[in-house]
Amino acid sequence: MKHGVWALGSVAGVAGAALLASGPALAQGIYTCTDAKGRKLTSDRPILECLDREQRVLNKDGSTRTVLPPSLTADERAALEARERKANLERMAQQDAIRRDRLLLARYPNEAEHRKAREAALEDVYASIRNSERRIAELEAERKPLLDETEFYKGKALPTKLKQSLEFVDVAVEAHKTLITNQQAELQRINYLFDQELDRLRRLWAGATPGSIPLADPPPRRDAAGAAGARAQ
Repeated sequence: MKHGVWALGSVAGVAGAALLASGPALAQGIYTCTDAKGRKLTSDRPILECLDREQRVLNKDGSTRTVLPPSLTADERAALEARERKANLERMAQQDAIRRDRLLLARYPNEAEHRKAREAALEDVYASIRNSERRIAELEAERKPLLDETEFYKGKALPTKLKQSLEFVDVAVEAHKTLITNQQAELQRINYLFDQELDRLRRLWAGATPGSIPLADPPPRRDAAGAAGARAQ
């Protein structure tokens, strides 16, 4: 926000200089203008929204006492607004970082609590992997009698039902294998996030000020696996 404050201070200085040059009587006038958005504004001091255009200074009876020339050109005003936007974004990002770190400290007051959270997150994924491995074993057991049955049709076309049953088993096994691959990638992602989080927490526990630690890089992107895993039977 320093740049924005400096810029506004500079603007106020320009307007103040204009007031001083015009004498004490001008300071008691009423300022009016129409800003870039078409709004008619009135104030008892120079109007910041109209620093790139003329401002009329009125007497108490509404008559025009004088006209205050533009303090900023349109380009200067645009540059000032850009600096203000940037400063506001930086300020909001800093506030978010402080809030995020404070929430992190409240959630994990020590390393033991953080380790428990990691183990719980990983266990959900391990459970999914175990389910897929169990289902693959069941499907392989279903495949065996089907393969035995194909022995009766050597040199002949397989019956449609038998062929479809074998294809179903093959597709389901591949779907679960894909799901396992995805879940293994998810294990890596979770561990990466918890590692980054733990590094941040250790610094905060050691006394670092919330919001002072740079954000970690995002985890590596996972390869999309398609819809096969979601259709696994």
